[in-house]
Amino acid sequence: MIRTVKRVVAPLLALALVLSACQAKPGERSEGGEITIGIGGQPLLVYLPTTLARELGYYEEAGLTVNLEDLQGGSKALQALQGGSVDVVSGYYDHAIQMAAKDREVRSFVTMLRYPSIVLAVSPKASKPIDSVADLAGANVGVTAPGSSTDFFLKYMLDKEGLAPDAATVQGIGGDAGAVTAMEQGRVDAAVMIDPAFSLLGQRVGEDNVKVLTDTRTAEGVQEDFGVPTYPAAVLYSTGTWLENNEENARKLAGVIVKTLEWIDQHSAEEIADRMPAEYSQGNREVYVESIAKAKDAYSKDGVMQADGAEAVRSVLAQFDKEIAGADIDLAGTYSNDYLPAKEG
Repeated sequence: MIRTVKRVVAPLLALALVLSACQAKPGERSEGGEITIGIGGQPLLVYLPTTLARELGYYEEAGLTVNLEDLQGGSKALQALQGGSVDVVSGYYDHAIQMAAKDREVRSFVTMLRYPSIVLAVSPKASKPIDSVADLAGANVGVTAPGSSTDFFLKYMLDKEGLAPDAATVQGIGGDAGAVTAMEQGRVDAAVMIDPAFSLLGQRVGEDNVKVLTDTRTAEGVQEDFGVPTYPAAVLYSTGTWLENNEENARKLAGVIVKTLEWIDQHSAEEIADRMPAEYSQGNREVYVESIAKAKDAYSKDGVMQADGAEAVRSVLAQFDKEIAGADIDLAGTYSNDYLPAKEG
């Protein structure tokens, strides 16, 4: 009897081991099946193309089954990628460089935003007078989430003023309704905000009551803060392993985003708002449409990552991040334009 059981169990165990070995590890799922994209704050306009592509039916049209997962901030989305719960992240390019400094291969493969579109503003109920970035020393400053690109931006601005990157106390307040409430009620003295939240705050408390310390929603603002005309921000990125195992899926995703960017360029803010989920306007469609109109110029026209833009991001991060400053980073390994659709002509 025992021998019989062994003869039955042994092959089953062997089969189980083979199947286990064949299972893909997190982030290594290959072509076919569903693709989960983690978004570092889905209602934020900086990530609008990722959701708009779904609303336009472009993922399905490309033969892709895509699930969009809304996460509080870029750092949460990156953690989800590392943990294997998402395949791709709709987040800021900053994180690809951050991971490269840790010898972890994370690569951007389509660029959605050429300006960071971040605003550093003061709460109308700040606990102390704040008239400049230097006055943020000792203040409580809101970011979408600690470790996110809004947090990186704050640290960069503090460093630029000769302050320590941790001169201000950082508090995660999200990027949408939570951020508006935190600023409106004075839970934070200032915040790094992204539209539509920033514009909604101005509408609720009065634009004259919201002091802006710096604004990167325009080319002029980017030039003033970073010294470059464009600064790549929101992208789609994934691990090198996922991209190698999913080359065709990555090409389709990049193609879908480029097609969506072209649609954005060819349509009005009103038409774009019509396609987006109604709840993203947070009950104020007029402000939402105005925010989209202001954001349109920040979107990339072709999805291309420029080499000088990538270098600008690395240089900025290195100013306050010692690990990045001391790392020998091969920037060519942090992004790729190879997945983009071939240009006609």
